[in-house]
Amino acid sequence: MNDDRTRREACDQPEFAIHIGARLVSATPERVEFEMPVSQVLANRNGVLHGGAIMGLADNAGGTGTFLNLPQGKTTTTLESKTNFLRPIRLGDVARAVSLPLHIGRTTQIWQTTITRGDGKTAAIVTQTQMVIDWKD
Repeated sequence: MNDDRTRREACDQPEFAIHIGARLVSATPERVEFEMPVSQVLANRNGVLHGGAIMGLADNAGGTGTFLNLPQGKTTTTLESKTNFLRPIRLGDVARAVSLPLHIGRTTQIWQTTITRGDGKTAAIVTQTQMVIDWKD
């Protein structure tokens, strides 16, 4: 994939990512990074980032990485996702997601996303399997 295509496809984020405040920091076929501020709307009743928001951020980051490694005419969907929650991320902090590929195959890709807090401590680790599929209208 050439640099222009990588840049164009990485920047074309879905409405969901925009809705949760996920901001693309950098993206290559080997590494994807997003940031997301922790606001009240994304918090659980304890005042920390909701687990679903963490998973949404990670899914978007891993999906972006997968998308950057797809052959022309293919698309992707998440087949499986597993999250280990290690620490809370409090209101006002920023969650950072860094996704790295563990496997880039013809029919599946596996991405691991590490979510860190502003202090650099790991808050969650998400491993997801992405299925590579034919694009059909």
